[in-house]
Amino acid sequence: MTRIYSNHRNLLLITLLLLSTLTLSACRPTNENFYAELPSNEAGTADVEEDLHVFDAESDLIIIEEAIIALLLLAAIVAIVTKRLRAPYTVGLVLIGLMLSTQGQYEFDVTPELFLALLVPPLVFEAAFHLKWESLRNDLAPILALAIPGVLLTTGLVGLVVSAGTNVPLSVAMVFGALVAATDPVAVVALFRTMGVPKRLQVLLEGESLLNDGTAIVVFNLMITIAITGQFSFLDSIFDFVVTSGGGVAVGILLGLVYAQIIRQIDDPLIETTLTAILAFGSYLLAEKFHVSGVLAVVSAGLLAGNVGPREMSASSKMLVFNFWEIAAFLANSLVFLLIGLQIDPEILITHWAVILVAIGAVLVARAAGVYGLTWVGRGVPRRFQHVLFWGGLRGAISLALAISLPASLGVIRGEIQAMAFGVVLFTLLFQGLTMQPLIKRLNLIPSSTRQTEYERRHARAIMSKAAYDRLETMYNTGMLTPHVWESLAPLIKKHNEKTTQSVLQVLAENPDMELDEYNTARREALLTQRSTLSNLLYNGVISDDVFSELTSEIDEALTEFPLNWLQAARQIDSRDITNILFAVLQEDDVEAAIKALKSLHAPVVQMPSTGEFLGQNNVTIMIGIPDGQEAIIAEKLQQVSHPRVQIWQDEGKEDAPGQEITVGALLFSFDVERYEEL
Repeated sequence: MTRIYSNHRNLLLITLLLLSTLTLSACRPTNENFYAELPSNEAGTADVEEDLHVFDAESDLIIIEEAIIALLLLAAIVAIVTKRLRAPYTVGLVLIGLMLSTQGQYEFDVTPELFLALLVPPLVFEAAFHLKWESLRNDLAPILALAIPGVLLTTGLVGLVVSAGTNVPLSVAMVFGALVAATDPVAVVALFRTMGVPKRLQVLLEGESLLNDGTAIVVFNLMITIAITGQFSFLDSIFDFVVTSGGGVAVGILLGLVYAQIIRQIDDPLIETTLTAILAFGSYLLAEKFHVSGVLAVVSAGLLAGNVGPREMSASSKMLVFNFWEIAAFLANSLVFLLIGLQIDPEILITHWAVILVAIGAVLVARAAGVYGLTWVGRGVPRRFQHVLFWGGLRGAISLALAISLPASLGVIRGEIQAMAFGVVLFTLLFQGLTMQPLIKRLNLIPSSTRQTEYERRHARAIMSKAAYDRLETMYNTGMLTPHVWESLAPLIKKHNEKTTQSVLQVLAENPDMELDEYNTARREALLTQRSTLSNLLYNGVISDDVFSELTSEIDEALTEFPLNWLQAARQIDSRDITNILFAVLQEDDVEAAIKALKSLHAPVVQMPSTGEFLGQNNVTIMIGIPDGQEAIIAEKLQQVSHPRVQIWQDEGKEDAPGQEITVGALLFSFDVERYEEL
């Protein structure tokens, strides 16, 4: 089995490489000789020259379009393959980009504006839009500590270490320190979501990344000014930092409030989604117009829009907006990490390997100092979380964009800084990104569940057994299996099916939360199937647009609801009439287990206020709705989970008489009902 899987993996990798080459081969590389190959015009008239200029512009647009299509197709292929290999998607994109860059025929002239103005806003806005203020507020102190003092600490420490370990002047080394201060944990966050790490850890990492992007850009611009002019004023630098950062936040909040007011006035999913796109890119551009932080403007606008906007949206609008930004973030991420790989020249990395090692060491030291030295504020961050935050400080799009934007006036040192930046980005994405999953497992951050494993094992066996039965039945019905063989095997397999199914039900009965998860999954699939059916009915002309919109809104409303709780599940799962009300007097220690057992049987239960004490235990009364024919089963289950307690009962006035041994579990009182309603 291992060999087969390995062969499949190798085949997928070979297919990926071939498709990658073919995909970009279809995209004509831009080079200076392209237009020289066009037919020359001997007449050289002004009209013909103008026609050639128009042709040149159109050709440029076609080449750009081809490049974008090729990159997106390549990203889709990488996504499919990495999902099959269970490898980080972003790491796969970087590796493919690196592989293509070594061929030398694919040159993409990427400007900083392409990253910062076109690709960064959708990434930042999508992350901020989905980040709930309540979660952010609970850990705002450590997040701000990492995003502001942490960036300054990283800038200073990295600058000092790089300056001491290389021939880079301190002022320029500080520029490099600011350049690599911004974290880009996209690959890590995606891994968090698939592995199910604690939500708080994800909020800490995402919140820090959102805020430190803008902070790092502001500090970078200040360091560039100092490095070029050679002048430094502490008070002026602090003033510029506050104005640039605060101004960006103010622009984002202002536009976010305007957006929230507009959303209240309209109810059109397409318009509301379009407004979010305008808000994302508009906040960045407007902030840059006023020479304040565009990234922080997008962050604050996204937080405000994501926490206020959805309250005013219909269910259909919410679904469309969320789906739109999920796709936008996927496309932007795909292009960013492919371009990262394409921009990094392996020859430069080899030439500057010594300074790159110094830079990597400086970044790791600074990250450790920031995480372990600053996250004690507020509620504090657990040590295991700190380890993940330290190793999860990956660098990506922001660092690359800032490296590309380094001014030529820095001279030959500019190339060395860029080489260090490329080396740090590549090291963090590949080495740290690929080792994050083993680290999380080593730290035991994922709650291991033997019950879940046992459920999956039994569920798989039940499905396998049913599939075998269905296959043999199909063979029998089509004449491929003789009646004698079928009649011999069918009872055995059917009995095995019943046993495996019963074993699955037993696990679910003991773990009601697991059953509720399965129910909610099934409910969502059912609603999505209904929505797909509606689309087919509209396409075939069976229903009108008005009916489609009405019914779609109902389904979308159900899809956007929170997962059902047990009371709702009991109503929907068990539609049988309640014929009895059972009052159970339990001892306090047994209540939790009893309620859990009743929920597994889908019996509605209410805990009632009561007083009393017996055998040293407080009494608790619960009221249970009994579906028709379930009274004996529920009573037996209650007695199973109620621990019998034995005490010697001594009658008053008969102290000399031997005591009576009494065993007490659950006291049950059943009443017939004519009508049952849940309010």
